[in-house]
Amino acid sequence: MEQPNKKRYLKRQIIALIIIIVVAFLIGFIDYQKSRNSNVSVTDTTVQTSEVFLASDALGKLAVKDRVSKENYSRDEFGKGWQEKDGCDTRNYILQRDFESEVISNVNGCDVLKGLLKNDPYTGITINFVRGPDTSDDVQIDHIVPLSDAWQKGAQDLTPQERQQLANDPLNLLAVEGKANMQKSDKDASNWLPQQDYRCRYVARQIAVKQKYRLWVTKAEYNAMKRVLYTCPGQVLPVKEDV
Repeated sequence: MEQPNKKRYLKRQIIALIIIIVVAFLIGFIDYQKSRNSNVSVTDTTVQTSEVFLASDALGKLAVKDRVSKENYSRDEFGKGWQEKDGCDTRNYILQRDFESEVISNVNGCDVLKGLLKNDPYTGITINFVRGPDTSDDVQIDHIVPLSDAWQKGAQDLTPQERQQLANDPLNLLAVEGKANMQKSDKDASNWLPQQDYRCRYVARQIAVKQKYRLWVTKAEYNAMKRVLYTCPGQVLPVKEDV
């Protein structure tokens, strides 16, 4: 009588062991799948973030074409001067954004009377700005993508409203040293670049503007931008907080 009982006991032990092994396998398999899916999700997010925000990736998506004729270009194609909003024009808005220790007129709460342009992005110098007929041009508001350049690279196909927005878009505007702005004129990145410390951000801003307004680049411009971004492969496109 004892032998059959021992066999039944061993059989139950073997079955129990098999159940434990199967359960352990299933738990391990489920954990593996969760981990695998989690890793795929993180990887996909990283790739998407890189594709959306890296300046080099955005540059690769811009159309590369020859510039068209400048013959019909006029500043008025981008609106007549600076836009006004809530009683303040775009120039003074940008000065308020880019200056430190600015003094604003009590009369209209808009005009910047004084201010410090610390480490001008184009030259690296610091300028003590004072509003006046002989000094206001010491600091000018630059269109990072010049309007003439934009006109020759796709802006002719924009609506008048889009061109006016481009001319007044804070993304495309920067307070800079007046002489440097005049030197730059309507040159693109193949013909003019700011001081070394600002080049990566400058090119990224240009790419962001051209992407936003569906403008293209020439081959020479593309190559110049690519050379700059080669020195800073992690350079991202500016977001609203960077502008």
